[in-house]
Amino acid sequence: MSDTFADIGFAKLDLSREERTGLPETVFCAGKTKEQLLLILQKFEEKHIAVLGTRCSQEQFEFVQNAGLKTSYDPISRIIALPGGKIPELPGKIAVCAAGTADLPVAEEAARTAEFFGAKVERFYDVGIAGLHRLLAKIENIRQSQVVITVAGMEGALSGVVAGLVKAPVIAVPTSVGYGASFNGLAPLLTMLNSCAEGISVVNIDNGFGAAVQACRILKIMEKQQ
Repeated sequence: MSDTFADIGFAKLDLSREERTGLPETVFCAGKTKEQLLLILQKFEEKHIAVLGTRCSQEQFEFVQNAGLKTSYDPISRIIALPGGKIPELPGKIAVCAAGTADLPVAEEAARTAEFFGAKVERFYDVGIAGLHRLLAKIENIRQSQVVITVAGMEGALSGVVAGLVKAPVIAVPTSVGYGASFNGLAPLLTMLNSCAEGISVVNIDNGFGAAVQACRILKIMEKQQ
């Protein structure tokens, strides 16, 4: 056992991530057995460390819950959360914009991750450019946010449109939603990378979690400047 990590055989748990990075620990649940996930969360609970789990299945959650751990779970985002100490509230606000309903699992992964890390989040869903009036009806509200996360599949045009309308930095998340020629998210990824609108950063396909981390780090910089 170390002060910075706990060795439980199949995993070495990071006990000092929040101290180093300013954000709580996160566990990627996919690929782990339900027994492994339980042992990991139990160890963090022993240490009174809040931990977020991404890509958690319903089966994993039910197993953990039945073992007595007081976790929360959202089946859309597949986020499981184990509370620990109080997480400080971040300044400002993050807008999470999703092009369509099919993009909600990734959008909710971003929104719920950011909320777990202490951010205020406002959701703007089904505002894709196929019906541009839906986005324009909400654009003044979106402009009130300090960071904007845009989530879109198909051709991924939402991010470039939003970036041309707001002052805040835009974090673009391509999703694997679309027909064959979208190549499981490659088409929107390339669109976002090649956008002529400035101020866009792009994370990997379906990586709502990564977008939320980046957004929260931007808010933390704002916090230091206040």
